[in-house]
Amino acid sequence: MFPASISFTALGAALLWFGWFGFNSGSQLAADGVAGSAFLVTNTSAAMGALTWMFAEWLVDKKPTVLGLASGIVAGLVAITPAAGFVNLPAALIIGLVAGVLGFYFVAKVKHKLGYDDSLDAFGVHGMCGLWGALATGLFANPAVNEAGKGLLYGNPKQLWIQLVSILATAAFAAIGTLIIAYITKAITGGLRVDEEDEVIGLDNSIHGERGFEIQ
Repeated sequence: MFPASISFTALGAALLWFGWFGFNSGSQLAADGVAGSAFLVTNTSAAMGALTWMFAEWLVDKKPTVLGLASGIVAGLVAITPAAGFVNLPAALIIGLVAGVLGFYFVAKVKHKLGYDDSLDAFGVHGMCGLWGALATGLFANPAVNEAGKGLLYGNPKQLWIQLVSILATAAFAAIGTLIIAYITKAITGGLRVDEEDEVIGLDNSIHGERGFEIQ
């Protein structure tokens, strides 16, 4: 589903890309080599994710889109975040490449097959690419970049296991927390969804009272 304004979507992706450097590099809390490496791999993964998603669209749908490019940027950024400050440039290229393919597949194919409701593609882009990035940290963490991390490819298979356990624990925590919030919300509001007519009109108009784009 294309957004109301592809120009705003592109602008938003650009702002995200720029802002992402702040917390990936800034997490080091120092202007040093690790922060510089985190900056470089963040940019590289985002660019690779954008290109990969675009070429995947081109291959499957016969035309690339700006929306796909923007989605690929976010996919690459999400995937590199767990690994920023721990991986080198070749690993960042692989992380971004896989994120672009993985994000596109879940957004363009899996969502339609399973029929789950995810208008922002949070699961396909953030969920799956974040999962991949966490696993990739266990694979590619390079002690030459940061001595605090050593992954499977550098002789520490235990790190991959730690990453997997962390993913499962996080998923369980998020699932339980979401169920609790959903039940509380349902009890207060009487339901979790609006009716189909309100969905077609758009929630800005039907629920929030804001002026949106009219459906022709």
